[in-house]
Amino acid sequence: MDQESHLRPGDDQELSTLIGRALMALQDSVIMVIAHARQRAVQGFILFIILTLLLWVAAFSYGSFYYSYMPLAAFSAPVNYYYRTDCESPASFLCSYPVANISLMRNKKHVLTFGQAYQMSLQLEMPDSPTNQELGMFMIKTTCFSRDGGQVASSARSARQQLSASSSRFSMLRYRSDLLRYLGTLLFLPAFLTGVAEQKQVLEVELFSDYTDDPYVPSMTAVIEILSSKVQIYSSQLYIHAHFTGMRYVLFNFPLLSAMVGVFSNFIFLSVVFVLCYVRLLLKVDWGPDQLGTDGLLSDREENTNSKQEEDEKDAAAAGTADLMFPSDEPHKSEPS
Repeated sequence: MDQESHLRPGDDQELSTLIGRALMALQDSVIMVIAHARQRAVQGFILFIILTLLLWVAAFSYGSFYYSYMPLAAFSAPVNYYYRTDCESPASFLCSYPVANISLMRNKKHVLTFGQAYQMSLQLEMPDSPTNQELGMFMIKTTCFSRDGGQVASSARSARQQLSASSSRFSMLRYRSDLLRYLGTLLFLPAFLTGVAEQKQVLEVELFSDYTDDPYVPSMTAVIEILSSKVQIYSSQLYIHAHFTGMRYVLFNFPLLSAMVGVFSNFIFLSVVFVLCYVRLLLKVDWGPDQLGTDGLLSDREENTNSKQEEDEKDAAAAGTADLMFPSDEPHKSEPS
């Protein structure tokens, strides 16, 4: 009886009220933490999607710029020679020098970019025969023609067979005595017999050292003529190499560094544009200092008012819950007699 007398009905009500408020506060805190975490996760996912999209757009922009700005670095085509046989004299079967017609088009597009300097060279694979050794120096003439058949450029170079190395423009035949030739044949005799090696020479002749195509009269075909009817050729190849300068030189020789700088620059620019558009969308008004200050004050006042209203509602709900769980006994007390 003494222990029960220490617990009063008012103390029970206060304890229940405190417990109810603590439970409500804990519940609100858990709900707020979950909502905040969910909001952060959604914001992080959206930010990741936006950054990925901006990165892809930046990479695509750089790739489009590189594809449109950088010309073809190298081009090669086989050269097939032919002779004219409609001779007036029956004593001569071949009426012309070896001539080849090479198209400067690939997939219906020009190989040569306007304003870009190119180097054209002709590679000849010739047998090391007595006829070619006695031929000596011969001329190679190259002429570029436009679509309507007009002559765009012409080049004539002299060349001579070289046994050991290739050359540009023209070269002289290096002398080898008969003894050295016999020793070389005996040394490589197994390779010659098995077909691994051949007695041939590879000669490279520079046709144009700095050729620039005319944008008004672009070159469509190149005609190569060897001014010798006795020359013997296994095969021939035309090579065109671009001489890059300035930005094209950097883009071609440092592709990885150029790609990183280009994509990063595009990404920064697109990010700034996106942030400005996003801020503009949030404000929906002109960026005036008075309007920005007024909007900031109004937003702060509204936030304070809303927070006070939420606290009052929470206190009222906690009190109502406590009254329902632990009803008060004071109205049921009888007056003393």
